[in-house]
Amino acid sequence: MPTAAKLFAAMAFAAAAYIAAGISATGLPEGTPTGLLGPVSAALGLICGWRVSGALAGRGLAAAMGTGVRTSATIAFWALLVFSTARMLRDSTRMIYDGPVEALQGVFSWGVIYGRLLLAPEVLAALVLGGIVGGWLSEWASQRWR
Repeated sequence: MPTAAKLFAAMAFAAAAYIAAGISATGLPEGTPTGLLGPVSAALGLICGWRVSGALAGRGLAAAMGTGVRTSATIAFWALLVFSTARMLRDSTRMIYDGPVEALQGVFSWGVIYGRLLLAPEVLAALVLGGIVGGWLSEWASQRWR
């Protein structure tokens, strides 16, 4: 059921994911297309904010901030999976992989490469601070519009 907490969480986490994607784009290898990085990350933030943080709102401020960081981690996981799979599919159309098992290994190897970008202090700070702010906004909306 739609609630104000879910709406606020969805919007806050879409913004946080978009900002984190913009920061992480600076560390991508030269020539990597970044046109869909921000919008796809924002869409993942919207979905995760609605489904994770918004659904768990109303449990107190400390729990909301923890839930916000959890939501940021969920966004990071799904973003890694989506972008690693997209890169594997792009590589597979170039016939780089010999078979489906090697292509599946490619998803994980690209996940490790992209995961290193998430460990940059600026990206981590954006995800954690965005999670705290998103959790706080979700809790605030939950308390304001019961």
